[in-house]
Amino acid sequence: MSELTLASDPEDATALQSAAAHHARLAGELSGRVKMLLTAVARNPSAAEKIHAGLVAFCDRSLLPHAAAEEAALYPAAHRMPEACLLIESLIGEHRCLTTLVDALRDAPTPADAAADARALQVLFEEHTAKENGLVLPLLAMTPDVRLAELLTDMHQRLANDASTQGATHNQHHEEGHDMDERQNQETGGCGGVCGCGGEEENEPQLDVRDVPHAIRHATVFGALDAVPAGTAMVLVAPHDPLPLLAQIEQRSPGVFSVQYLERGPEAWRLRLSHR
Repeated sequence: MSELTLASDPEDATALQSAAAHHARLAGELSGRVKMLLTAVARNPSAAEKIHAGLVAFCDRSLLPHAAAEEAALYPAAHRMPEACLLIESLIGEHRCLTTLVDALRDAPTPADAAADARALQVLFEEHTAKENGLVLPLLAMTPDVRLAELLTDMHQRLANDASTQGATHNQHHEEGHDMDERQNQETGGCGGVCGCGGEEENEPQLDVRDVPHAIRHATVFGALDAVPAGTAMVLVAPHDPLPLLAQIEQRSPGVFSVQYLERGPEAWRLRLSHR
């Protein structure tokens, strides 16, 4: 059954799709940052501290304010429905668990502890948003006396007015790259000496997106790149030549990342993305 069929009007159908896409971007960025932390702990512990700090900042700037705005603007309408009351209460409980995990991540004494907390946070958030996408949002969209579009507008206004999300404007600008037309990006032919080509690849974090769901693949890469400190690099492993993705990276962060191809198929494309 399509989302348009479920929704009570076209505006709510569009809102339903937009909300699900926003969840995918959040989940993708979280996934990318967590993957970078896990690989840094295993391969380059000296980089793990900065990646850890960036992950905590992302949670404080985006994840937790999003949860709070949902509780204030979205959940009350569903909670009034007898068929959704217990579900909403369980989702509020999951928000408390997410907050607890972020606090544990913030105070993690070692990179290994931080990696464990981060992975638990990722799993819970993905399960949580799956329930919202599959149950809560469709229920609100198909209820005639509820306007999902208006609820989501209220939610995003709350986020915009939240002082703890002042950095979200930067992220929202990045997210617009998902909808742009695909265009080719010129290969730079090297990392410009930033990452020490040939000598440090085995110590660089690697992000293999071949097993990442397509819906969050680009957001996962963006989240991982946000975790790469200046003067370092990461290795991206993709199932095809990622020219559209490289174009989005350049539009998102002009001139920030240089690209060097390490392998060109046929089963995998490996690229070093160096943060100048």
